[in-house]
Amino acid sequence: MNNKKNVVRGLALKSVCAALLFGLSGVAAADQFGIQVAGGLGDHHVKKLDLGFVWDPNLTWWQIGDWHFALIGEAHVAWWHTNEGNVHENIGEIGVTPIIRFIKGSGTIRPFVEAGAGVRLLTSPRISSTFTLSTAFQFADMAGVGVQFGGRSSTRPATASSMCRTAVSKSRILV
Repeated sequence: MNNKKNVVRGLALKSVCAALLFGLSGVAAADQFGIQVAGGLGDHHVKKLDLGFVWDPNLTWWQIGDWHFALIGEAHVAWWHTNEGNVHENIGEIGVTPIIRFIKGSGTIRPFVEAGAGVRLLTSPRISSTFTLSTAFQFADMAGVGVQFGGRSSTRPATASSMCRTAVSKSRILV
């Protein structure tokens, strides 16, 4: 019975958070800078919470019809937690990733495809006595597909009301 209550509480909390984030995305002004929050699950029961800061310097090139390439920068701070860690249950992560995005240049719905490779620094590479991530210095590659909502002309950055991205990489799954 207690387990059932915890599941219902967890779903309610996640639903409220999702509704709050979705509601606030409509009032967000994301001309040049943005924030993203992501969570993920990995091997050895590792759970990850990631806070990303996004910078769009409006560097675009190679116009193909209404589509173009753009350079985006991301900086990340993350927290890893596992219940299997007998050395470090909590690990911190900090890093940067330059991203190349192929995006539709204008319109209220702007689909995109992106890929990037960056560097990360972990507070410790050792999670347990039997599981180590080799070194504290890690490479982070990612690829994603998404949609950006809000008007934007090809010549000037404009306000995007929200951005959704699902990215899959070797080290994480962002949803």
